[in-house]
Amino acid sequence: MDYQHIEYEVENGRARITLNRPEKLNALSLELQQELNNALWDADNDTEVHAVILRGAGRAFSAGYDLSPMARNRGGDDSYTKVYRGGATFDDDAWQLERAQRLRMAIFDMHKPVIAQVHGYCLAGGTDLALLCDIIIAADDATIGFPPARAMGSLPNQMWLYHVGPQWAKRLFLTGDTITGAEAAKIGAVLKSVPPDMLEHEVEGLVDRMAMIDPELLSANKRIVNVGLELMGARTMQRMGAENDARAHLAPAVREFGRIAREQGLKAALHWRDGKFGDGRARVEGPETRDENGYLT
Repeated sequence: MDYQHIEYEVENGRARITLNRPEKLNALSLELQQELNNALWDADNDTEVHAVILRGAGRAFSAGYDLSPMARNRGGDDSYTKVYRGGATFDDDAWQLERAQRLRMAIFDMHKPVIAQVHGYCLAGGTDLALLCDIIIAADDATIGFPPARAMGSLPNQMWLYHVGPQWAKRLFLTGDTITGAEAAKIGAVLKSVPPDMLEHEVEGLVDRMAMIDPELLSANKRIVNVGLELMGARTMQRMGAENDARAHLAPAVREFGRIAREQGLKAALHWRDGKFGDGRARVEGPETRDENGYLT
């Protein structure tokens, strides 16, 4: 298949899928998500593939969903669903969110393991992809979180709870603050973190070991764990996450973000959303002391 927004290659028992919009920090357009879904199922159907590596080109794994439609829209309706999701009603919005979610859920549903190789920014929609993967390995200095929770809605995928527990999930949801890859490893958001120059080596080495295992055994051992997650409500949580995001889009702050994006541009809207949060970081260990501008000291 001729992919425009991702790169796909198979070598030595693995498929490497690279999000390939580096000039946009691998922002997740619907077209990219559709290509990713196709590539994931291609890899799952390929008898030479034991495992999949999901990574990003350039400076980021993915900085989130593609917000450019918001800035392009110049219509009179200032609702978030109108300018971004393309749906004028609650149900339209939920439908659009569920459609995109079905594309991402291939990571969870496919038989073969998927390893996320996270560097740079892994924000918003980037975390929706990474946290559906079977194993996440991050660079120590990666930036991980969901800043849109401040003024753009709720999280349309809900795997954070199963990785970090309720308190850290709330700590990050209720502020939109980010953590580093090293901190993410401490709270279980990723399996481990390594120095940036060792990230590729670490991921490839892990998949080298998986490539020595019969793919049918890999499938059996992935799927029994995921069935356990389903018994704990994980699949229902994903469905509810999409619907809850549609509900959150009705908040006044979300409408205001959309208005600013249309009238002043996306950069101004993001500054309105994030500027007052300083560096926008949480601290996993030790007290959070900040200077007058909101930066951790």
